[in-house]
Order: sequence, then structure tokens, then C-alpha cells
Amino acid sequence: MLRRFMIIGGLLVAMVLAGGFALLMQRQYVYDGNIRRIAEPFPVESERPGKTVGEAQNWLLIGSDRRPGEQGAQRADTIMILHLPADRRRIYVVGIPRDAYVPIKGHGNDKINASYAYGGPRLLISTVERFTGVRIDHFAAVDFAGFVAMTRALGGVDVYVARTTYDPMNKVTWKQGKVHLDGEQSLLFVRQRYNLPGGDFDRIRRQQAVIKAMGRKLRDSSLFAIDAFLQESTKSLSVDPGVTMSLLRGLAFDLRGVEDLTALTTPHLGSATIRGASVVKIDEKKAEKLFAAVRQDALADYVEANGGINDTELLY
Repeated sequence: MLRRFMIIGGLLVAMVLAGGFALLMQRQYVYDGNIRRIAEPFPVESERPGKTVGEAQNWLLIGSDRRPGEQGAQRADTIMILHLPADRRRIYVVGIPRDAYVPIKGHGNDKINASYAYGGPRLLISTVERFTGVRIDHFAAVDFAGFVAMTRALGGVDVYVARTTYDPMNKVTWKQGKVHLDGEQSLLFVRQRYNLPGGDFDRIRRQQAVIKAMGRKLRDSSLFAIDAFLQESTKSLSVDPGVTMSLLRGLAFDLRGVEDLTALTTPHLGSATIRGASVVKIDEKKAEKLFAAVRQDALADYVEANGGINDTELLY
């Protein structure tokens, strides 16, 4: 029976982590038909980093206000690198602050999410690869409407808030203790940045916490609920052409024993104001150490030596 899932995609795409594959096999063509493939999202080969050591994979995941290619400028509200080590014993998610101040080809230095508005997936991938030195093997984006539908399909998820927090932009109060997030509430929770002690960095932790909560909820869900979730997630998903059902089935089998993910954030020096805009200054030395570990498929050693795991169980 299909019992365990993990979420990957701009915020998410579900993959089976354990159990049988009856539902996935039966419904795979329905799910696959819902997914949108983005033509030629990667930069030219001569401008790309070398491949990560061994059989490790790196996915660039984003959450956006609209699907790639839709009319109007696209904004990447959430940017993460999902690292799957060659041994498939863990899953690592490295959050990149959307306001990270980095070089963007043809546009000088700017917030990293501006690259998505300037040039869609290709320029965003190019910017992330140039910034990190990490080759991106696959790309997945989910739009906000799909994220709302996914949490609703699960009947919501639960997170723990360390202290009562008020969101002045949306006039919502998150009370201390266990908070149930369903539909629109889940989106408001993961997008809040104002009035949080760590600003955008607390928002990254919230996003990673909700991803983990969705994984836990799926683990205990009925096949009916899992099917509803997969229907909604695939409808809102845009990926590179290499993301096939065969690839997802293979990853699902490889990751069947994984129970949790390790959440990290790109090392930074805090916020600064440049040309009147609030940006995040990256700690280049520490970030290089982190991304070198990604390139060398050595994140387990990096975490053991440097720590840095985000606490996604106690949120602000």
C-alpha cells in the first residue's frame, strides 16, 4: 500500500518513500498528464558547473505566484536546493534567501529572485549555478494556488509556534502552541516575513517545517487522500523535460527508507540596504564551504562538523 511520501517541487512534488506502488502505477498517466514540462530551462552547457560527485542529484525547487511562461513577471517567493546523496540515506534541503544579493548575468548584482522575473527558469538556474557552483540536475516549480489546494487535500497540517505572532500585512495572529494550517492559512503562514524575529530566515524555517509536516501527514493518509494530494500537486507543477514518471518511480524506490529531511539555510551576514532595497548579504566563505559539500556529496560530513540544521519544530 502506498503509505509514505516526501514533497519536492517549488514548494513541492510528492514522491513515494515506502510501501507498494499500486496507486502510482495505476494513476501515473493521470498524474503525468497534469504536469507541465518547461522547454529548454537549462543554460548552455559551456556555462554550467561540472556534475556533482557520483550519483547524487540536485533539484532546484521554487514556489512562485504563477506558472513559468504565464503572462506577467514571475516572482520566486521560495528558493531551495534539494540534495539527494548518492547513498539516498538522507534528503537535504538548503534554503536560499529570496533577497540574497548575488550577480545576475546581464543585470549586475540584484536579489536572486529577480533573476526569475528577468529571465524565467533558465536565468534563475544560471544564477543559482554561478552563485553556488552546484550543477542543477532538475527543476520544479509550484504555484501558490496549487500549494493551497495541496494542503486542503490533506485536510491541513499541524506546526508548533513558539510564541504568539501577529502578521501585520494579512492581519492574522498565530497563537502560541500547535497551529492547524489549512488552505489559504498555510500560504499566509509560509509567506509571512514581517514582524518575525529573523525576518526572511524565519520564513525559510516555516516553509521547511510545512514541507516536513506535509510529509508526516501523507505518511498516515488514506489512499483517497494521497490520490487527491497527487492530483492537486501535479496540476500546479512545472518541471524540466527530464522529470518523467520513470524518474520519479526510481527515486521513490531509492528513497523508500528515508523518514525525514535535513533542513539548512545558506550562511549569511544578515540584511543590508543597497540602492534603497533591503537585501541579504551572503557569508561567502561559509556559503562556499556548504556548497562545496553539496558538490562533493559530503553534506553528512558538513553537518557533523558545522551543524547549521534548522529547527523546524519550534517556529516564530
